[in-house]
Amino acid sequence: MSTAAVIVLGPGGCDVAQRIAGVLPGAQIHGLARRVDSADVPFDDTGDHLRALFAAGTPVIGICAAGILIRLLADSLADKTLEPPVIAVAEDGSAVVPLLGGHHGANELAAKIGRALGVAPAITTAGDVRFGVALDNPPPGWTLANPADVKSFAADLLAGETVGLDGAVPPFIADAGIERDLGGALRITATPHAEAGDARHLVYHPASIAIGVGCERGAAPDELLDLVRAALAGADIAPAAIAGVYSLDLKADEPAVHAVAAALGVEARFFDAATLDAETPRLKNPSDVVFREVGCHGVSEGAALAAAGPDGALLAEKTKSARATCALAVAPAPILSPAGSVARGRLLIVGTGPGSDAWMTAESESVIAAATDLVGYSLYLDLLGDRAAGKTRHDFPLGEETDRVRAALDLAATGKTVALVSSGDPGIYAMATLAFELLENGGRDDWGRVAIQVCPGISALQAAAARSGAPLGHDFCTVSLSDLLTPWEAIERRLQAAADGDFVVAFYNPVSRRRTWQLGKAREILLTARPETTPVVLARNLGRDGEQVRTVTLGALDPADVDMLTVVLVGSSETRAVPRGDGRAWVYTPRGYAGKNPGKNTENRENTG
Repeated sequence: MSTAAVIVLGPGGCDVAQRIAGVLPGAQIHGLARRVDSADVPFDDTGDHLRALFAAGTPVIGICAAGILIRLLADSLADKTLEPPVIAVAEDGSAVVPLLGGHHGANELAAKIGRALGVAPAITTAGDVRFGVALDNPPPGWTLANPADVKSFAADLLAGETVGLDGAVPPFIADAGIERDLGGALRITATPHAEAGDARHLVYHPASIAIGVGCERGAAPDELLDLVRAALAGADIAPAAIAGVYSLDLKADEPAVHAVAAALGVEARFFDAATLDAETPRLKNPSDVVFREVGCHGVSEGAALAAAGPDGALLAEKTKSARATCALAVAPAPILSPAGSVARGRLLIVGTGPGSDAWMTAESESVIAAATDLVGYSLYLDLLGDRAAGKTRHDFPLGEETDRVRAALDLAATGKTVALVSSGDPGIYAMATLAFELLENGGRDDWGRVAIQVCPGISALQAAAARSGAPLGHDFCTVSLSDLLTPWEAIERRLQAAADGDFVVAFYNPVSRRRTWQLGKAREILLTARPETTPVVLARNLGRDGEQVRTVTLGALDPADVDMLTVVLVGSSETRAVPRGDGRAWVYTPRGYAGKNPGKNTENRENTG
């Protein structure tokens, strides 16, 4: 279950919110900005914020009337099997009402909140009321094989029929008030093996099977997958009983391991060599050769046993193909997050555009939604608004870019999915370059096993060009005028080359409080090769409140009119300014289409009237 969001609409609910958050690990308090001062996550529009959380699958606990939640989320309801928990809690803590998300633990969450507040939750589902269990909503680690049969089965159970149990009794069934009889007409079976149920027979699969794998570097995914599938078939394992695929941490970036996990629909997790070597006394096939190579006496058997825990046992010892190994272990209970294991971490280097929601790409939206942690300059994270809801923020000030990227890599190396957030495009004077530089120059050994995805964004120069017309319609270049990382002598050489080549020039970092002369010097250099009438676009606060886009000439360009929030586009000798009806101008740089076939172009222009 995702980290819960406790919604507070006024100061009267803050104490109850704090009590609830205190018993829910990772829970954050989301407060209406104009009424709640101490929230972890402030928001401005309650409806939009709630719907964003609901769409992201975040459990919502509203310290408010149930009717508020119902009205605001009504249009978002579609499939009850996909809805996250939504729970209403009275402002004084006197009532806890699960409204939605019974298939995802809403009743259990309400019960936990009720215990913290000292009240009984208002649970209304028949199975929960009568027996204290929802047969169609087993706890994490359990899967009902035949959910379509629950309705009929529950009706018979409520009518007074008794249940006979096969196999180990699931704890959630054992703790329920269900009358059991060895000869009962109804049956409940708990098994990791493939078995079909029916309307009189419910089958639950515990996720108790650990698949341990090893392979040579670059082994074919199909080879490993075929080996795993043969082992599962030989043991008659139901797909729902597979807890995960496990291996040595040196294999965290091995494509074959992740291909197997993806094919089986489970997570891949990894152990260090010391953890796997601790399993040596339980291995059926220990190897000194493997120990010399990777520091443990067995990868596949060791990983399977480490995942199954000290009370687990090998179900299928190591089998081999030409370049891969596989073993199965079974645990006495569902395997959730095995101690000492980590998932492969992901670093998502995201560009969010210049500032407008309309300029954020669908890819950036999706990867931010997938992230557990957000790392970035505080302003950039603030601009995410509701997209940051339910995420752990790691805020950094300007000037700590290296620390920012190191923190993101460190978090990803622990198995987290981390979004490193830049404005604009992350590969243009932003964080992507620094991330790869740190990787190349060394850091933690496990940085290299992190999965990295760069998600492009609309750059500030693209936004400035679009707002002003088409000044980048012909050859152009970008130059940063900041000499903090690049010597001015190098910048000056590039400026002279841009002037000599007659490029349209986009200036990033044109001025700062301490750097005021560089833009004036750049202007002087460009004036040696293009006229004073050359159009210059000054675009400030693009996509944000207070956006300003205006056109001046190169001769009239005053550095005092520019700040760090301004993108400066200087035209080439060919760039034109076309007057508009509002007294402003469109700026464009022609590519020569009009001169390529003047007669045809003229004809076309005449025919468009």
